[in-house]
Amino acid sequence: MSAGIEITICVLVLIGTFLSIVSSVGVLRLPDVYTRNHAASKSTTLGVLVTLGATLLYFYSADGEINPRILLGIVFIFLTAPVSGHLIARAAYFSGVKLHKRSVQDDLDVKTKEIKSK
Repeated sequence: MSAGIEITICVLVLIGTFLSIVSSVGVLRLPDVYTRNHAASKSTTLGVLVTLGATLLYFYSADGEINPRILLGIVFIFLTAPVSGHLIARAAYFSGVKLHKRSVQDDLDVKTKEIKSK
């Protein structure tokens, strides 16, 4: 394995770690369930994908072939994490969890009133 690939793998792992830490801080510091959900689903997804990309690159450079399990994990996380974050936010909204007092726009409120009036 060349030094350039090792440096690339280290940088990718550090980026993935940084994104996961930022996501953790966001979950702890943000005011309501919607912004926390956004922090958890977006940055964690990207952090895990970058870390799995580094893992894929490591095993490709070490063995000379692409590991299908890692590739499947990347595809699975890429498809399921944003969808689950969206569904959790919708479930919270429709179960009555209020937005933070400084939220400026509620797009679902207008749609909900239209559906109820029909």
